[in-house]
Amino acid sequence: MKSLGVLLSGRGSNFVAIADSIDAGRIPNARIAVVISNKADAPGVATARERGLTTLVIPSKGRTREEHDRELAGALTQHNVDLVCLAGYMRLLSPWFVRQFPQRVLNIHPSLLPAFPGLEAQQQAFAYGVKVSGCTVHFVDEELDHGAIIVQKIVPVLDSDDEHTLAARILEQEHVAYTEAINVVLGGRYELRGRRLKTTQGQPL
Repeated sequence: MKSLGVLLSGRGSNFVAIADSIDAGRIPNARIAVVISNKADAPGVATARERGLTTLVIPSKGRTREEHDRELAGALTQHNVDLVCLAGYMRLLSPWFVRQFPQRVLNIHPSLLPAFPGLEAQQQAFAYGVKVSGCTVHFVDEELDHGAIIVQKIVPVLDSDDEHTLAARILEQEHVAYTEAINVVLGGRYELRGRRLKTTQGQPL
């Protein structure tokens, strides 16, 4: 049984999608060991508690990144987490933190990276006038929205779209993509050659 740690700062819709996939058997032999938020009032905190999951709030306000990340890493280690999943976690993790969990931190971003990194990616894509957008699940490294890509999903931009309808359709694909990516990583079904990730049959890690 593999243990996941989920980090969130807001409503946590990707967290809910991951939890639902575990409950439905779409992510087999896995459980959410702990949900951690840097914001006590994040709706995802209440959702996690309602689902009976171990939930922690580790405030980041007024603390240095190093102080916060050391407490965060300690909590994840204490709960024997095999994989850390960022689900709308609105803090940039320090290089030190990333080194504690090599190829064990995943993030989802609502664009086809490397296009439109950073905040409000859906709005960036819509404003730029792209014909396709989508989402990316990637390993977290020491740079923003930069690590090796695990799964991408394409979402066409319709003539009838505005930035809100586009964002909603991208979010639907985020939920699918995150489940696929978690299964690839937990199952050891990949090889990394530089930045290129090749999926394989693999063996459980």
